[in-house]
Amino acid sequence: MDSSVDPNVPLAIGEVIRRTGVSASALHFYERKGLIFSSRDGCNQRLYARHMLRRISLIIVAKRLGVPLAELAAMFACLPQDHHSPTHEDWQRMSRTWKRQLQERRRVLEDLEHELTGCIGCGCLSMKACALLNPDDTLQDQGPGPVRLRQSPRR
Repeated sequence: MDSSVDPNVPLAIGEVIRRTGVSASALHFYERKGLIFSSRDGCNQRLYARHMLRRISLIIVAKRLGVPLAELAAMFACLPQDHHSPTHEDWQRMSRTWKRQLQERRRVLEDLEHELTGCIGCGCLSMKACALLNPDDTLQDQGPGPVRLRQSPRR
């Protein structure tokens, strides 16, 4: 990295596109969702603080992992909401939060894999063992969807 780069000099939208590979329309969308911020120059061109590159990179990673943008927005809420660059402590706090969420997501996926492997593996859809079974709709008061998968015995 060029040591003469001033971290306080914002990047034009074209440079952000070049550096992140994210389209202008996606950047505009992320702005509308409050995930990133820009300012305007005298010609009404969008300018992005350099620290937005990190936010955009995290958005790209989150999308790959299937993390909903609303969850990411909640994580970003602990970062400065203006154009001030987040501190190391800000990023560490967000990182800890995200790590806990990813661990929980991993646990849920492992539970689902375990349940589906059993169902698909045996092929019988046993009326006695199947965690997806809900005879007489007895679980209706516990919420929508596969209630027993949310109540996995592996928890």
